[in-house]
Amino acid sequence: MIETTSPTVPAPRAPQEGRTRRRPALSPSRAGDFKQCPLLYRFRAVDRLPERRSPAQLRGIVVHAVLERLFALDPPLRRPERAHRLLAEVVAELDDDDHALLGDPAAAAALVDAYFAMEDPRRLRPEACEVYLETELASGVGLRGYVDRLDVSPEGDVRIVDYKTGSAPREVFEARALFQLKFYALVLLRARGVLPRQLRLMYLADGQSLTHAPSVAELERFERTVVALWAAILRAAPTGDFRPNPGRACSWCSHQAVCPAFGGTPPDYPGWPGDSRDVRPDETVETAPP
Repeated sequence: MIETTSPTVPAPRAPQEGRTRRRPALSPSRAGDFKQCPLLYRFRAVDRLPERRSPAQLRGIVVHAVLERLFALDPPLRRPERAHRLLAEVVAELDDDDHALLGDPAAAAALVDAYFAMEDPRRLRPEACEVYLETELASGVGLRGYVDRLDVSPEGDVRIVDYKTGSAPREVFEARALFQLKFYALVLLRARGVLPRQLRLMYLADGQSLTHAPSVAELERFERTVVALWAAILRAAPTGDFRPNPGRACSWCSHQAVCPAFGGTPPDYPGWPGDSRDVRPDETVETAPP
């Protein structure tokens, strides 16, 4: 299932109204949470505890909104000066709290300029931007999430593009960085029967790109990894035995006060929704990653 959104105010992404509710499924963000810390997955996907945005997260949301609106324009209009006017519009739509959190929009403007140094959007004809992807694997595992951009060449080759407002990772972390795009590539392969020719991560902070050409065999192996990950989640689901995994990422976690690793007590487990069609625990609000 593939749906597109219209250019939006910079706000957390949420399920579109009217979409048929399904049973619990996995997104790349929540999969990454579980791999990093099972308890973080529970807090975000099941408890849905509130989290305060960081300036970097908000800056990422703003820049993503600008690029989404830019590609909604006719190609000849996709110029840097128009993008900066779009940035001013997006910033003007922020509420007072987000204005204060964002601070000087010059950092966001620099990221917009960095984007234009990496490619010329006037030459691109994306099939869709901010597109919602969804499928169910033969194993029954549901996958869903948002892709920043889908490019399709005249020959029919598909490229998945994701913008990152941070810097490119060191080589040792490249596989982790590509996890999200392999996830989307698997959704396209199973939903459309289409193997993306290229996966591209654009790191605007330093103007670098990370590209990868997946194979069917690679995505089949990745599918087994995703299925095993979901099986591990379901083993913890009946009792809520999602355990903390302390590490470096804890320093910027919003939930230390209720984490046992820091002397806190988690809230009472609300229970796993199972096959209920009225709740979707993995559709917690997602923001554009920095």
